Amino acid sequence: MSCTIEPVFVLGIDPGLSRCGYGVVEKSGRKAEAVAIGVIRTPAKAPTAERLAWIQQEFVKLVEEHTPDVVAIERVFFQVNAKTAMGVAQVSGLAMAIGHSAGAEVVDYTPNQVKEAVAGWGSANKEQMQRMVQSLLGLPEIPSPPDAADAAAVALCHLAHASSRELTKTLKLS
Repeated sequence: MSCTIEPVFVLGIDPGLSRCGYGVVEKSGRKAEAVAIGVIRTPAKAPTAERLAWIQQEFVKLVEEHTPDVVAIERVFFQVNAKTAMGVAQVSGLAMAIGHSAGAEVVDYTPNQVKEAVAGWGSANKEQMQRMVQSLLGLPEIPSPPDAADAAAVALCHLAHASSRELTKTLKLS
């Protein structure tokens, strides 16, 4: 009996209305590789509906181009600024709806879950996260801006959690 390894594509999203990070990571076997990392930017003075429409179009393009198996989103955990939290939540909702409509599994992770999975501890700072993403994905340079690195970290977090879930499933079947 032969065993084939199917690649898994994860679209990680670090939601934001001004800067929304995205990272498409492919895992085949034990190796994770960055397929696309970047940031969707919207003009701060544009009306919210226009900004959301722009982000929606970009999400749809990403999903159509990369056909992710999973859309992993950093969960809105806490924001001091209610207006910022609202924009982040709206962008998260767009990502969830578009991912689900495309047939992808949709999951979310807290910032601490992402930091623990990628850097090994929940208090890692932005620079430490950028360096860990660079190392884990074998990138020649630190991914920048931090929103892009954060999105790739969310994708890596999902892959770490997915591996644990698969191991747990296997152990339960034994």
